[in-house]
Amino acid sequence: MEINTPALEVHNLTASYNRKPVLWDIDFQLPQGQLIGIVGPNGSGKTTLLKNIMGLMEPDSGYVNMFGQKLDDVRERVSYVPQRESVDWDFPASVLEVVQMGRYRKNNLFKRLTARDHEIATQSLEKVNMLEYARRQISQLSGGQQQRVFIARSLAQQADLYLMDEPFVGVDAATEESILKLLTEMRQEGKTVIIVHHDLQTAYEYFDWIVLLNTRLVAAGPKDDVFTSNLLQEAYGGRLTVLSRIGDLIAKKDFPLRESDFKEKEGQGDG
Repeated sequence: MEINTPALEVHNLTASYNRKPVLWDIDFQLPQGQLIGIVGPNGSGKTTLLKNIMGLMEPDSGYVNMFGQKLDDVRERVSYVPQRESVDWDFPASVLEVVQMGRYRKNNLFKRLTARDHEIATQSLEKVNMLEYARRQISQLSGGQQQRVFIARSLAQQADLYLMDEPFVGVDAATEESILKLLTEMRQEGKTVIIVHHDLQTAYEYFDWIVLLNTRLVAAGPKDDVFTSNLLQEAYGGRLTVLSRIGDLIAKKDFPLRESDFKEKEGQGDG
């Protein structure tokens, strides 16, 4: 596959729940080998976008390509990490068994894993600092630990394109930083990582490209082109005083921590 082929193309995508549009005419392309954030206010359609990309929802219109092909044709090159809350963590499996699931493919579902598969699963646990928990049942882990196991399973797939929905929810700041550094290393290896994310500080610090969303696509492009006061104001609507302050802070390379901080400081509700 040529490097100039987009990692992901979303064309004229409209999606709804109970006939209420959640995404409206979304159209963008994302390059390979980049660390990309999908950001926007609560309820803006970020998770819905990932579900449509992964074929977990049927869009009302539009289509998605990955590396110039349909998902079914490149599924083994794509890894998806859903929100932790959407997973049944009471399933009886050990940490290592969950990560080893990332080594199965459509054509080897009933084959025994090889020594190399076990090695890759072990290395993936090491990368997220969870190897010491390998024999523990996933139901016995904290929320942050479960999230790290899910990321390890994704790493074990050794995909080319990774889509992660809020992978840092429930993890502490040190773990978040270590995982972000790991994702940066993956980008350096030519991987494409797309993350639904709420932390505007780390989004600007670590991500190369930003998809700014609020039901409609506000902007998609290099972070310096997207993180502007006008575009943030368009995306976040009523938080005008907050957004003008974000723009000033971005210009100074001095960021507030999280979207929730803006809400608490300004006393406003979710957008």
